[in-house]
Amino acid sequence: MITQEQFQKEVDLIIENAIREDVGDGDHSSLSCIPESALGKAKLLVKDEGVIAGIDFAKQVFAYVDPQMEVEVLLSDGAEVKYGDIAFYVTGSSQNILKAERLVLNAMQRMSAIATKTRSFVDLLEGTSTKILDTRKTTPGIRALEKWAVKIGGGENHRFALYDMIMLKDNHIDFAGGITKAIEKTKAYLKKTHRDLKIIVEARNLTEIEEILQSEGVYRILIDNFNYEDTRTAVALIGETCLTESSGGINERTIRAYAECGVDYISSGALTHSVHNMDLSLKAV
Repeated sequence: MITQEQFQKEVDLIIENAIREDVGDGDHSSLSCIPESALGKAKLLVKDEGVIAGIDFAKQVFAYVDPQMEVEVLLSDGAEVKYGDIAFYVTGSSQNILKAERLVLNAMQRMSAIATKTRSFVDLLEGTSTKILDTRKTTPGIRALEKWAVKIGGGENHRFALYDMIMLKDNHIDFAGGITKAIEKTKAYLKKTHRDLKIIVEARNLTEIEEILQSEGVYRILIDNFNYEDTRTAVALIGETCLTESSGGINERTIRAYAECGVDYISSGALTHSVHNMDLSLKAV
């Protein structure tokens, strides 16, 4: 993953672009009927059940829109919530509360859904040593928020993007002329460009696992779309040589069985691409 400083820059860009997109040359609904001097207070009301996420992000949004706004936080990111809970109160310019409202709600609803989904997967893995990973199957433009939500839910982040880790998947391998050539070319590229990036290599079968193990410097092997028996065989073959990761359509019904095969990680795109937003509202009080 990228550094915290890089991550914060991504979050800052999301806020700046989202406010630009939503507000444009002004929130004319508010400007037309609410005095500029009017002060107000609103609450973030939970109308659902799950894991709340995005409270710290909401604080950043309010501060960006108006540094004078004050946020009284009642719940923390990662807390289990139920219908009727209040996550925070925000006080300040009524116009500016409304200006920030939609971005806060859109982000928190999405982040809370992802955190809730992730927490359910983490709970299913309890008692094993396997950790759940996200993927790059994220909504364009808000990846940082979605990966942040995975962390809040108890999962771990895979690479952030194409630039912070090497991942040699089936197409890379085929275009490069095979597994060994792909690994050799990758290591030569990293040496030439003075980059220190971890290398993950995808295997489609046990024969490919055996070939990957002939090369040094592989950080993790992606055991992709294997059945349980072959996954256990793959884990035994790999041993302590490098880390292992299972992927490929793993869901709530199958995740525990894959974890019991002994893999270090399970990656799931469903954490971010198959969730239903949590119902939240920002209500004037």
